[in-house]
Amino acid sequence: MKELSSSQRARLAIRTFKTIADALVLRGYYRPSGKTGDKLSESLMTFDPEIYGSMSDHRMVELQGLEYVMDRMPRGIEKCTRIILTAGEDFRDTSFEKVTPLKRRRHSYIVSDKEICFVISRGMTEVYDILTHLTFLNIEAQKVQRQICSKDGGTCPEWHDLEKSAAQQTIEGAELDQAIWNLSIILGRTYRETRDSFDSLEKHRLQPEQSNNGLFSIIYSMGQRIIEEVASPKDLLTVYFTPSLQEMIGLHRYASIWAENVKHYLVKHNLQERKTHIVSANMHSMKNLFYGAGYLKAQNKAVPKDLYDMISEIRYDDDALNKYAVKYGFTYLEDTSESNIDVMIIDTAANKPDNLHERIRCDFDFVEKEKPLILVIDYAFGAQAFDILDELLDPNGPSGKTMTFDAVSISIMGKAGTLCGNKGDIMLATAHVMEGTPNNYIVANDLTIENFDEGYPIHVGPMVTVLGTSLQNRDVLTRFHTSAWKAVGLEMEGGHYQRAISAAIIQGHIASDVKTRYAYYASDNPLHIGETLAAGSMGAEGVVPTYMITRVFLEKIINPPVAAVCES
Repeated sequence: MKELSSSQRARLAIRTFKTIADALVLRGYYRPSGKTGDKLSESLMTFDPEIYGSMSDHRMVELQGLEYVMDRMPRGIEKCTRIILTAGEDFRDTSFEKVTPLKRRRHSYIVSDKEICFVISRGMTEVYDILTHLTFLNIEAQKVQRQICSKDGGTCPEWHDLEKSAAQQTIEGAELDQAIWNLSIILGRTYRETRDSFDSLEKHRLQPEQSNNGLFSIIYSMGQRIIEEVASPKDLLTVYFTPSLQEMIGLHRYASIWAENVKHYLVKHNLQERKTHIVSANMHSMKNLFYGAGYLKAQNKAVPKDLYDMISEIRYDDDALNKYAVKYGFTYLEDTSESNIDVMIIDTAANKPDNLHERIRCDFDFVEKEKPLILVIDYAFGAQAFDILDELLDPNGPSGKTMTFDAVSISIMGKAGTLCGNKGDIMLATAHVMEGTPNNYIVANDLTIENFDEGYPIHVGPMVTVLGTSLQNRDVLTRFHTSAWKAVGLEMEGGHYQRAISAAIIQGHIASDVKTRYAYYASDNPLHIGETLAAGSMGAEGVVPTYMITRVFLEKIINPPVAAVCES
């Protein structure tokens, strides 16, 4: 039998993880330290996600991966022995504390000191995301337990020191140095590595929202949970999937409510028949570009000649800019469906020329005649992209009435990992390849390199749509880049958006000549050690690519389409 290559083994492991996860949701429960959990751990260790760094090294606890997970999971998850994933619970009138992770919009509730409930509103991608993080935490917790426990069942002196440190709210000076040194021995890391992770988590612990319990408490709770499981196997951490979650699979429960809310606003304000341009992006860039210059003039401030300098000047004036923009056709619709997809509506007919920066090209006669309506929807999460766009383009309107969307263009801006460049580079999709499935979508992208700033690094080619941020493997990604696929990057939503667009065209909900635009800026490079998402956010580095893409989108909307030229 021919031996599998490393990329083939990784792809098989990813498929195994997904298949087991799908089966567990239907089964209703599993135990991370049980046989099924061990199989998930084995799969995760086999494809060894780049974002989890040294997870596969049994000698040390992975710290950057731990920081990444703690920023995206609710406070206290490390000590839970009962975790519930559900779809239909309403906790608004209960005493349960709602906790929101620092860097992931998800609904979580602390039911008791050792029980947390996740309300899944973003589909199976959210389930995969949670299960990969739980599996990672269990692998690392088992490492801690093995490190601190001797063969006779006792625990090392450093463990007892950590217990004391975890119980203290504040440690400083020499006592803190000693506590970090003791912890570094348990973790198998250097003092500096441990100190860096301590400082990072401590900064978030001390913020008003208190998004985690601090490194001492997290490591102690992880190890103590496994110690208690070994002593009493009947108390194994158990993850439950409720019937309401099982019934939601394949349905768009939250997305349909979200779409109905958006359509209700459009009908109420008689905007439903306007030529509409749908933009999937963040909740600031389109607004800042469209109103930023006018806002500064209203403040009697000079408008910087450079577009990106203007953005740097106004990027923290969000509330004041919103109040100004409302006077000129801007509306912010905060999500009430629990989809976590806010919406901005920009009525270009109500704007004035002075609001646009001089760098932005605009045909004001065209805008006055066509009155394009810009519908900006917040970033979706993985497969949720299909749900929300499929429901938005569906002709079912409020109160069961038919409402055909006159969608002229659909523009998708996303963060992505680059396979051939560096952080901050831009990628234009020619196709979306759905990793782990036979589904591939060719994209007639209405964007070219010439639309962007001259000389800026831009890569054109297929994008890989992956199952999740944690379900990535360097060998698989390298294969996509170096093989005949020639993929330039990876992301999570583009393929799902294109699936919804293709379905809407086939069903006759939108015109077949709808303009589609896909542009991504590189937030990380998973092929380079130290440049994965776990290494941290882009910060100010993201301003130029984000606003360059937004400018191109906006100029495509507020200027007449370029006539096609036949080449003989």
